Amino acid sequence: MSEPAGPPPRLRPPPITRGEWALILVLVAIHFTHMVDFVIIMPLGKPLMDELRIGPPEFGLIVSAYAVAAGVAGLLASLVMDRFDRRSVLLAMYAGFGLSTLYCGLAPTYGHLLAARTLAGVFGGLAAVSIMAVIGDVFPPEKRGRATGAITSSFAVASIVGLPVGLLLADRYGRGAPFVALAVMSAGVWAVAAVRLPPVRGHLAHARRPAVAEFAAVVRHPTHRWTFLFSFFLILGTFTIGSFVAPYFTAVNGWTGEDLATVYLCAGVCTLVGMNVVGQLADRAPRLALFRVLGVGALVTGLVVTNLPPTPLWVAAAAMTAFMVFASGRMVPAQAMMLGAAEPRVRGAFMSLNTAVQHLATGVAPLVAGLLITVSEDGKTMTGFPLVGLVAAAAAAVSLVLAGRVRPAEAPTPESGPPEPERQEEVAAVAQ
Repeated sequence: MSEPAGPPPRLRPPPITRGEWALILVLVAIHFTHMVDFVIIMPLGKPLMDELRIGPPEFGLIVSAYAVAAGVAGLLASLVMDRFDRRSVLLAMYAGFGLSTLYCGLAPTYGHLLAARTLAGVFGGLAAVSIMAVIGDVFPPEKRGRATGAITSSFAVASIVGLPVGLLLADRYGRGAPFVALAVMSAGVWAVAAVRLPPVRGHLAHARRPAVAEFAAVVRHPTHRWTFLFSFFLILGTFTIGSFVAPYFTAVNGWTGEDLATVYLCAGVCTLVGMNVVGQLADRAPRLALFRVLGVGALVTGLVVTNLPPTPLWVAAAAMTAFMVFASGRMVPAQAMMLGAAEPRVRGAFMSLNTAVQHLATGVAPLVAGLLITVSEDGKTMTGFPLVGLVAAAAAAVSLVLAGRVRPAEAPTPESGPPEPERQEEVAAVAQ
């Protein structure tokens, strides 16, 4: 009597080709500069407040302005983004980002810096939307986990290289130096991208409704609405902690910029490794289960970080590393899940709206944390951070529940999405 057949073996995901890796590296370079520009402002809080003679409320507005501007721009761009070649949109937005970042470095006053951060948020946010739309259009579902993991790992590389170098440049040449250096780097990356990025026009082949009607259709879709809500709580659960962790460690332990650079360096190295491991897992394991495992880890380690007493540098570095590994790692399956929730013909609009929601959460997070935190006049005592940890944990718990509502879109038909040959032709253009 023959034994019953076991479950069919899980198929090994197809390898990413050389042309696809070339495209990923270009997108990683663009996203890296965007992430450094976004995160460098937080550890520069003290020198900015000292030089510009501003207080914590004004500094909080600078941090929030970037995210809020990116969110509003993404909301408006969702009306028209799917009507243009992805390559053209990405290059135009990235050029504006580089000029805005240069403006940040040269801004002489608080008003100029606030305006510069707003412009950088607009262009940087739209560049980030374009990157994810390209990933969704060019890469099939069985490769998106690895591609998304590589893009998302830019945050870890920004922590490893961008933050320490930026802090050292600010200490030696002034608070504007990191932004000037980043603008120069962005110019070089833009030149490479202009040569290497292929046209991505498959989504233009479909008949389109009026922009407002298309926007309304994206918003009305039940899975899209659940995804937007999921995105909001996902980001809120991270940046309520991230926006004040550097000032908290500085106030509690009396650390210098070099100490903070050491913490970010250790956390970034481990996060980079972890993100790529998670990217491999996201193409093999069920993404919802993977997200929930990593999400629970982020929730627990967030509570640990926000309740640390005065502690040795290595202890804080270990706690911060664990939090960043879990918080960043969960974004890989989450982004892959969200990319799959929209059909290709509306993916640009969907990702614009989704990124707008994420930027809104990023802007709200420091405002919420700022209301809960109290800093003494001499800046040496900070209270209320454990309460911030509880708020972050609650938001993270909500995201764990909402993740189950993010469902993949139906398989594209010839009328609703570009056929697979078009994907391969777009990628092949990179290697030429």
